[in-house]
Amino acid sequence: MDTTSEFLPVILGGDIGAYSLARAFHEEYGVVSLVVSQRKSHMCGDSTILVNQVVPGIEDRETLRATLLDIAETHGHRPLLLLACGDWYVRMIVEMRGDLEGAYLIPYIDEGLLNKLVLKDSFYTLCAEVGVPVPRTVVYNLADDPSALTLPFDFPVVAKAASSAAYHYADFPEKRKVFFCDNRVELERVLAAVRGSTYDGAFLVQERIPGDDTTMRILTTYSDRTGRVRFAAFGQTLLEDPRPFGVGNPLAIVSRTDEKVVAEATRLLEAVGYTGFANFDIKVDPRDGSHRFLEINTRLGRSNFYVTAAGHNVAKWLVEDLVQQRSFAGPCTVARGRESLYAVAPKPTVLAAIADGPLRAEVRDLYEFGCDADPLAYGAERRLRRKLYPYWFALKQWRALRPYLKKARRPAHVAPGASPSWGADAVLGATL
Repeated sequence: MDTTSEFLPVILGGDIGAYSLARAFHEEYGVVSLVVSQRKSHMCGDSTILVNQVVPGIEDRETLRATLLDIAETHGHRPLLLLACGDWYVRMIVEMRGDLEGAYLIPYIDEGLLNKLVLKDSFYTLCAEVGVPVPRTVVYNLADDPSALTLPFDFPVVAKAASSAAYHYADFPEKRKVFFCDNRVELERVLAAVRGSTYDGAFLVQERIPGDDTTMRILTTYSDRTGRVRFAAFGQTLLEDPRPFGVGNPLAIVSRTDEKVVAEATRLLEAVGYTGFANFDIKVDPRDGSHRFLEINTRLGRSNFYVTAAGHNVAKWLVEDLVQQRSFAGPCTVARGRESLYAVAPKPTVLAAIADGPLRAEVRDLYEFGCDADPLAYGAERRLRRKLYPYWFALKQWRALRPYLKKARRPAHVAPGASPSWGADAVLGATL
């Protein structure tokens, strides 16, 4: 069967997540994907496994609509599988479903369910209803006076937007993806800054669970078009991006299994009738080993290649379910048995970031036995500049992350978890 002529993945975005998706389709089916991005980059622009269509201003709704309709007119002789690498793209696709559904296969939930899940305050309510553990959280209305906010838990706390998609478009000097506040003064300063921005959604203030990056967990699931969870892949984060706009993005993940977490996520997803890929951020409390679900992404995450590296190509689930319309039988497939290390940071950086000796030794062994996987280093690339790109990217990552790692190794007089100031240093204190 010539699958290369049967469908075309149309991927919105130009980051590692977009390239990883294109690589998954190429590995499994030999398909050359169409990646639509705002700007050209060597990661995608010099690739031979994808075609990069650069459309400035594609984050504008009408620009995106016109672009997608034009692509459908050009390539509509075969099924088009529309995929998004960003919450804002998912939001626009879902809201434009009426214009796109006849031309594209859309692997995303309807707008009503999307609103319930991606607004973190309503997500926590749904979790509570089905017995999925979440952090203690207070919802702050930006119209209210920050000084009047009452918290039922102590500092330090985490503050973040309830809507990632809406917050993406907000612009203010102090903007961070997530804020880590050690005291009341820092929290009120954060809330005042957000109130002065264009963001008008709710803001969440949560108890901050202690622990470094290695206490974070990631879970990716796939629910078929009938709403049944058919696949789950679990992993332990080793290093998150410490840069202010990268907080929460794993740079290194080792494959793991956790049947309890998979069962909890399955209970939630099947209760609401979820379909497609979902990506959960989870944190383990080192004090007692308990865990909390922090959020759900209604799409594949930026680090989705950790799933493919563990032996379960993410493209295959999409194609078999939506393109080939397969009926799945049997229980949920849980990724297990293949130890793998996903890494988009250099080996010295990853090892230097792991404080736990046995875990560092395990990761060093994975490198030693060739179990590490860099999604950007793909042997099918043919252009010399693209072949050299992974080395340049690794050097760039090493240079960018080195100052953060140095700052994270605090002097002895600074108490653990303390932050000398609000902003980047506060982020570092919580993530590394």
